[in-house]
Amino acid sequence: MGQPTPATDDGWWRSAVIYQVYVRSFADGDGDGTGDLAGVRTRLPYLAELGVDALWFNPWYRSPMKDGGYDVADYRAIDPAFGTLAEAEKLIAEARELGIRTIVDIVPNHVSDQHPWFRAALAGGPERELFHFRPGRGDHGELPPNDWTSEFGGPAWTRLPDGDWYLHLFAPEQPDLNWAHPAVRQEHEDILRFWFDRGVAGVRIDSAALLAKDPGLPDFTEGRDPHPYVDRDELHDVYRAWRAVADEYGAVFVGEVWLPDTERFARYLRPDELHTAFNFSFMTCPWEAARLRRSIDDTLAEHAPVGAPATWVLCNHDVTRTVTRYGRADTGFDFATKAFGTPTDLALGTRRARAAALLSLALPGAVYVYQGEELGLPEADIPLDRIEDPMHARSGGTDPGRDGCRVPLPWAADEPHAGFGGEPWLPQPDGWAAYAADRQAEDPGSVLSLYRAAVRLRPEFGDGPLTWLPAPDGVLAFARAGALCVVNLAGTPVGLPAHSALLLASGPLDAAGRLPADTAVWLRS
Repeated sequence: MGQPTPATDDGWWRSAVIYQVYVRSFADGDGDGTGDLAGVRTRLPYLAELGVDALWFNPWYRSPMKDGGYDVADYRAIDPAFGTLAEAEKLIAEARELGIRTIVDIVPNHVSDQHPWFRAALAGGPERELFHFRPGRGDHGELPPNDWTSEFGGPAWTRLPDGDWYLHLFAPEQPDLNWAHPAVRQEHEDILRFWFDRGVAGVRIDSAALLAKDPGLPDFTEGRDPHPYVDRDELHDVYRAWRAVADEYGAVFVGEVWLPDTERFARYLRPDELHTAFNFSFMTCPWEAARLRRSIDDTLAEHAPVGAPATWVLCNHDVTRTVTRYGRADTGFDFATKAFGTPTDLALGTRRARAAALLSLALPGAVYVYQGEELGLPEADIPLDRIEDPMHARSGGTDPGRDGCRVPLPWAADEPHAGFGGEPWLPQPDGWAAYAADRQAEDPGSVLSLYRAAVRLRPEFGDGPLTWLPAPDGVLAFARAGALCVVNLAGTPVGLPAHSALLLASGPLDAAGRLPADTAVWLRS
């Protein structure tokens, strides 16, 4: 492989539209029912027409797929189900020729239990120091070393035949790495260089606040400060070292950082650490004007002191799709259990999702679009015997898991399996073909057409700050540069502010030229 030209950091990431590709469900190029890199390459023209600036790929590395690829066995190899390293290199290069950069996913908290390090550790090698092995408690070591629980439910410890226990904050097949060991740090810096050398423009960091653990591994106590494994101060040294590597290549980072403390959150975005971090308060906010405005204000305020751009996202591979979330008469939704307060109204959810798309794309900062959101896909109901997400099993069946937002995409209405390829690894619901990209591309009123128009017109808002405008209760209205965005979350139509032209609307205005409920509009001032 010839040495590629390193990515250059020209600030593109500050206002980018970034499309999230969950490879397994995007497009199947070889007909085996699993999405792959060949499938992605065939759809690059579609992504270019959508107008996105970059693609974020969920893990595409060699993996036993016990957690959708987030159990990585080899960071320098593509999983055979997806293709080869050579194909990945071609995909990165072909996308870049179309003006689309590539962001890859790194999972630093843990590896697969099939990773060579962990297999050597189980065999008693010195690699044991690269993980968290401890004797158990109780008279015979029969109790876990502490009371930590897994993010997927159940204890965060698994006992081995030799009597020792190992830590896994996620599934047992995902043992946590010991980030106090220099070999762990060195390996990940080498992994970053490996992908930057192949032209990758950025890295998304999974569970970015969980890496460092209190070396004493104490029991968890509510309110303990510092937390034994979340947002520990020593973690910032790791990301400073990573930033030095990224700066060699002009590459960027986006961190998955779930923290309620805005000051602590902002520390990850200091100029010598991460470039950006996901904003989850906006994504988890109900469809209420006052709460959305507060989320927007809080997000912009917490980013301002460190000069970092905000990121906006409505959905990803871990949460219920936007159309389904918003399609309720109430807002009683629990993200932890995915429980609904009332049945879903997909027509209502679609109207709101269209309006939310215009809202998010008008805000200052970067926007992430999860695959299928531009098609208006709802959450799919997965038959119990087809659920693969370990969250379902680990919760004892009380959590439906995340497979409902991971159903393979519909590309062609009149082709088998809606044009995805072979029989999909997750079943597509009845009527899925109605959302097909080819059908929507012909319909100027479709969700796809709305997204294409919005991405094309987004530069009208410029790079300037947001200024709120006077508006009735339940209405969000703001200006940026020469454009206005108005979103009506009230129950009745409202008049539009003074403007010179209507740029784009998420739905038709009423006969009096007013903005109906659950509708958004972009105006030129």
